[in-house]
Amino acid sequence: MSDHSVSNSSSPQIKRREAISSDVTLLSEIHPVLRQVYLNRGVTKHSQLDRTLKNLPNYQALSGISTAVDIILCAIQANKKILIVADFDADGATSCAIAIRGLRMLGAKHLDFVVPDRFKFGYGLTPQIVDVALEHNPDLIITVDNGISSVDGVAYAVEQGCQVVVTDHHLPPKKLPNAHAIVNPQLLGDEFPSKALAGVGVMFYVLLALRAKLNEQGAFANSKAPNLAQLLDIVALGTVADVVPMDETNRKLVHQGLLRIQASQCVPGIRALLRIAKREAQSIVASDLGFAIGPRLNAAGRLDDMSLGIQCLLTDDEQEANNIAEQLDLLNIERRSIEDDMKLDAFKILQTLKVSSNNADQWGVCLYEPQWHQGVIGILASRIKEKLNRPVIAFASASADEVKGSARSIPGLHIRDVLDDIASQHPQLLKKFGGHAMAAGMSLAAKDLDVFTEAFNSAVKKRLNNELPENVFLVDGEIPDGELNLQLAETLRQGGPWGQSFPEPVFIGTYKVKNARIVGQKHVKFELETLSNKRRIDAIYFNPEHPDSLIGLAKVKVVYQLDINTYMGRSSTQLMVRYLEKFSG
Repeated sequence: MSDHSVSNSSSPQIKRREAISSDVTLLSEIHPVLRQVYLNRGVTKHSQLDRTLKNLPNYQALSGISTAVDIILCAIQANKKILIVADFDADGATSCAIAIRGLRMLGAKHLDFVVPDRFKFGYGLTPQIVDVALEHNPDLIITVDNGISSVDGVAYAVEQGCQVVVTDHHLPPKKLPNAHAIVNPQLLGDEFPSKALAGVGVMFYVLLALRAKLNEQGAFANSKAPNLAQLLDIVALGTVADVVPMDETNRKLVHQGLLRIQASQCVPGIRALLRIAKREAQSIVASDLGFAIGPRLNAAGRLDDMSLGIQCLLTDDEQEANNIAEQLDLLNIERRSIEDDMKLDAFKILQTLKVSSNNADQWGVCLYEPQWHQGVIGILASRIKEKLNRPVIAFASASADEVKGSARSIPGLHIRDVLDDIASQHPQLLKKFGGHAMAAGMSLAAKDLDVFTEAFNSAVKKRLNNELPENVFLVDGEIPDGELNLQLAETLRQGGPWGQSFPEPVFIGTYKVKNARIVGQKHVKFELETLSNKRRIDAIYFNPEHPDSLIGLAKVKVVYQLDINTYMGRSSTQLMVRYLEKFSG
């Protein structure tokens, strides 16, 4: 590998994905390139590609859902006050928005929501946030995208006379909260086939079950039952933004949500966010939700108050939606600036610690700077993880004697399990923790940070069985030069939705470089030439580590996604470069 390689301190290996079958009769009528992509992701039957709603898993398989529905239905019919307690990320905001919209559609009159300020209260239904909730005099509290770890908060709410229904998708702790009902596909013994639902997906299922119960009772005898599919634009946004695995159930939900957005049948807030992100609604794909809309929505919870993001999704007023979208965009610009400064700090710390991706002693990386912004440490951890190919936790000060950390993991390492290991070995070390396979949060005493850093490194090493993680680019193969066209690019775009655990197709090819120039100070624009038919094709490489080093190469090996570039109303094929090196063959 050459010095012109990309994003990590050591050059990645390029490996081809292995297809689940070599049977040429499988999916035979699909374009051969897309067919290979599907086989590489374990798809062998057309039923796995069904994106309609008719075969969604039945809500009845979710344990606890019938009890939850009975409680919510009684509250609606008795005109009780229902309060939604949300999380401060995009999944929490979208979960809250569909809870409010959906419950209104199903007859609820007295609805409100509370979302914790992450800087005052932290995550979940804490006793402190219950005190805030009690100011609304709720009869029923419904948590969305949180609550499964809120043992103390749920107990306190119940003591104060509230009913509590927990809807969540995070991994449950050993001790569950004593809520009146819990709906979470991750619960031990739960038989719901999709364990990958985001918080917004869980709440959507609760609404489906509630509508079915109302229907049983004859509530829609003289009227049409509300169409809950109207909420799927918001469900799709939350599912993609939370980076949950794109299994068959989530692909259905996201695809149907995308269809609504493409047909301009989405809420004004999503339309406004698309407009400000310069995305065309009719051609939007899942990655646009993840990279253009999600970060702007998340910026409210990271820097300010997620109530702003929730209001963006709740308003039906176009002008209000536009005004809020502009505020969210400004917050996102500020977030990016803060992130850039924090990355500079992080790289200095890494140099001091002599941490790199080929360091055999460094299994898990902990970084701490007292002045770092609590709302941005998760993004920072993600960026450093991408550079080092190691699990990373970024810490910031939460108070004079406490730090908060946000962890991001690598494929094959379940970060919540690592934290469980540490909690078992050092029972007093972690004050609070929770999360997913790929992301988690925690808090601990500032004086214990060094002990935790050592424990984290050891726990990661043990979980990885003393085998350093490989730095690998998995590719789906080569596209014949003659097939690099708009038709195939569109076929691949429409073949999704792509996402976590069902990644966008990535290919490899070798090309001559006819022109290369730096654009926007840190991106590189290439004009490449195919070897077999001498066809010219554009390529763009966003944010390579050393853009100057990529100018002047004659022949390159490129790992890329086949994309469509639309400019001034004209569309052309473009390679989105993920990795590039000098060809030396």
